[in-house]
Amino acid sequence: MQPLQPQKKLINSVEDCVDEALCGLVRASGRLSLLKGHRVVLRSDLDQLRGKVALVSGGGSGHEPAHGGYVGAGMLSAAVAGAVFASPPPASILAAILCLHNAGASGVLLIVKNYTGDRLNFGLAAEQARNCGVDVDMVVVADDCAFTCPSKAGRRGLCGTVLIHKLAGALADQACPLVEIVNRVTDVLQGIGTLGVSLSPCSVPGCRPSFQLSPGDMELGLGIHGEPGVKRSKVASADEVVSTMIDHMTTSESQSRLDLNKGDVVVVCVNNLGALSRLEMAVVTRSAIVCLENRGMLVARVMSGSFMTSLEMAGMSLTLMKASPDILQLFDAKTGAPAWPNLNGVYASGRNYITEPTTVPVKVPEGTPVEGPYSPAMRKVLERVCSTLMDCKEELNALDRASGDGDCGSTHAQAAKAIQVWLQSHLVPGCPGQLLSTLATLVQEKMGGSSGALYSLFLTAASRHLTEGPSHPAAWAGAMHAGMQAMRRYGGADLGDRTMLDALYPAVDELTKLNATPPGGEIAVLKAAAQRAASGAESTRDLTAKAGRASYIASERLTLPDPGAKAVAAILSAVLEALEEQQG
Repeated sequence: MQPLQPQKKLINSVEDCVDEALCGLVRASGRLSLLKGHRVVLRSDLDQLRGKVALVSGGGSGHEPAHGGYVGAGMLSAAVAGAVFASPPPASILAAILCLHNAGASGVLLIVKNYTGDRLNFGLAAEQARNCGVDVDMVVVADDCAFTCPSKAGRRGLCGTVLIHKLAGALADQACPLVEIVNRVTDVLQGIGTLGVSLSPCSVPGCRPSFQLSPGDMELGLGIHGEPGVKRSKVASADEVVSTMIDHMTTSESQSRLDLNKGDVVVVCVNNLGALSRLEMAVVTRSAIVCLENRGMLVARVMSGSFMTSLEMAGMSLTLMKASPDILQLFDAKTGAPAWPNLNGVYASGRNYITEPTTVPVKVPEGTPVEGPYSPAMRKVLERVCSTLMDCKEELNALDRASGDGDCGSTHAQAAKAIQVWLQSHLVPGCPGQLLSTLATLVQEKMGGSSGALYSLFLTAASRHLTEGPSHPAAWAGAMHAGMQAMRRYGGADLGDRTMLDALYPAVDELTKLNATPPGGEIAVLKAAAQRAASGAESTRDLTAKAGRASYIASERLTLPDPGAKAVAAILSAVLEALEEQQG
């Protein structure tokens, strides 16, 4: 196995990344400032602290937005940053304490995560501050539920620290005395638990990944610095992972358990450890709410996002806090801290979150659809088109991989499957317009994407020209022309833009000859139209894409025919084959 290389980082230098990150945070906010000579983020309005308790927290960098993002009215008064994953020096912590004391704060509370370096450095600064006459106290947050039998070092401090920032900040804003704030948050800490799970390691700038994790594996109970967890297993579904996490956090066999009972009111924090997509986070958030509700809990508030990260680690932590009405009032109090999500104070549980859609009136042809003399032929045509698209799936996907996301064949096959299912339980109406309207709805619902919208536009516009019973071939030509014009109008593409229109346009042009074709000559015109569609599709390999997703690809990379145009040619060829068989 080759040695792991340092991960790419979008920074200027390893040495300056922390200072530049703090500068970026402060410059982006009008309510923060930096303490000269120290990695300390301060409230800009220090005069508002006079007579109130000031709050200081901090720790190693790499956990952004913690801790600087929580500085502001109603939360922290200052945050002290160390190097990446390293505790800040006592001198900077003391400088922050003295700055707040000199601003008129009645006392200073240090909120510290339970890591040895943080306890030592913040503790030393606290002792030095006391020697300077500052009324200072310290609360240590130890909310990790990973280890069933914690060592003497105790449980680690994780994302539950952010909730303590908020509650203590709200109390301080109400001018509560230091001793009362310490007592209140110490009580709350008994009802907070956190557990993390990771799908990948993280890496300190300039260093290799903190650990190795095989593809398809996940680690339960890891720390925010990449410390080992308690269990490795295969990645499971979001529902299964969340259920496993809550089981582990609440098991009666663990000394680190969070005691939760049916009927308890909880605040949930779903914390992105760095690299989960927002889609994944939303899925996990849903899983957490549903899992807790299924266990009889009442979910009062939900935080979902990045609150205490671990650089670029792909993973998340789940923090649960038992909440009383008093705690919720503190939780909901407004704050000026830039990283805190000011929620709306509405319970997640018990809320009707589904809105019924407004019924859109649809013009329905009078009478129940009935078969007509051409219904069997139209059924055969549809069956042939569907089977052809199913057969072309892989070919179209391969063409699409050169210019898109490789799903052109899959989306066409999806529409074909939906039509096949519909044919099994429905008659084909004798009125072509009714059939096309039905197909438009099917394609719109089942095909999806831009292709589904384009085909649905085509079929919807074409259906208006075939509202009577069996139609003259010339009416079909008019309907095809109307459908193509709708595609051009709303899709923004035209002939020569390397799209499906390069096959459809020449075919429709040929079909206009049906207006003057004598009876019996229709198949010849259709054959010519299919041939022109095939030639048009083939010609797209030499065209420069001017519309659609392929327009963002360098022209020298587009050497294959456009998949949408090939699909149109395949459909027209299938129509021709089916009608020829009918005549034969």
